[in-house]
Amino acid sequence: MTAYRTTRDRRDASGRRLAGGAIALAAMCLLGVGFVAIDEVTAQAPVQPMAEEVYLDVQVLKGIPVDTFNDTMGMFASALLLDCVGCHVQEINFDTAAFATPTPRIQRARQMVIMMNAMNQTYFGGEQRITCFTCHNGDYQPAAAPSLRVQYADLVDDPSPLRFFFAIGAPPAEEIFARYIEAIGGAEAVGRITSVVATGTYAGFDTLDREVPLEIYAQSPNRRTLVAHWGGDDDLIWAFDGTNGWRVQPTAPAPLIELTGGNLVGASIDAMVSFPAQLSQAFDEFQVGYSEVDGQEVEVVRGIKAGQRPVNLYFDESGTLIRLVRWTETGAGPVPVQTDYSDYRDVEGVQMPFHQVITWTNGRSVIDLTEMRANVAIDDASFGRPELPAAP
Repeated sequence: MTAYRTTRDRRDASGRRLAGGAIALAAMCLLGVGFVAIDEVTAQAPVQPMAEEVYLDVQVLKGIPVDTFNDTMGMFASALLLDCVGCHVQEINFDTAAFATPTPRIQRARQMVIMMNAMNQTYFGGEQRITCFTCHNGDYQPAAAPSLRVQYADLVDDPSPLRFFFAIGAPPAEEIFARYIEAIGGAEAVGRITSVVATGTYAGFDTLDREVPLEIYAQSPNRRTLVAHWGGDDDLIWAFDGTNGWRVQPTAPAPLIELTGGNLVGASIDAMVSFPAQLSQAFDEFQVGYSEVDGQEVEVVRGIKAGQRPVNLYFDESGTLIRLVRWTETGAGPVPVQTDYSDYRDVEGVQMPFHQVITWTNGRSVIDLTEMRANVAIDDASFGRPELPAAP
């Protein structure tokens, strides 16, 4: 079985540490795996391959979709604050086949996954209560003794917690959503917008942090496609048609993957931000609390829907949505995806964010829009399953 290798080698295989300790896994920091040749992947599973159909030597994370496997690598990076070469040999910097080279840390990681799964099965009925982060908490070696510095330090509240305690006396979610709609232009103006077309730039780990042209197409209530023009036929595409979602990264081991689980739900939620009235209808129930973002107190509405991880929506004192945090499941526990919204500008009487920063355990991306037009006709094909460029 051959190992996949890009012909251009433009992706940074070593991974890059981002500000604030986040880890960018530009070339996929794999748990001791290499890549199956791309023609083999296409033959085996053209849309939604399992991890072991794409990556070599997958031993304990079999039977999960590629997008879930990739998110699991993000969990490892976040839990241990290590980049790719923290677990893999240095040769991955110039030879992606080296990802399959076993190392003591890779072998230990496999043991830890087995241990974690056994503990969850034995003590929590199979529910994922213990994860990599539970013990490591941002340290490659879990602490064995208490820390007096932590015990007696000032309490610092995490502004984006998965565990959430609603505040007694907080306003009802309906009131916060109504204030939000009023703050951005009012119900009548918001209701008039049924589609959005935007242009600007995108920069992220998948463009080596280089700004590239971006197009966004969105249609009410929850369809959205982003196309980042990386160069030539190497467009990066994120598409959601209201039911199904895909990601295209032509030089990745699996260039086209179908979104699953929390990634699929998240694509729907992200699309709804362009049509704010839809957000209040996306959940079965709500909790409301308070938190702090960049030194200012914010109201937090947690949306809850059966069978899904919750979604936290953060509103500043003006009533404007400034942050959204959601979670996706991985093979080692849930990981957060945070989107920060700013630079609101008028679009047909509605204030819409022209600047977005998306942060998750595999990296950080920045969207800067220069133009946004509302109620533009969009071809339905714009939201369909993307086509890969023809082989040369």
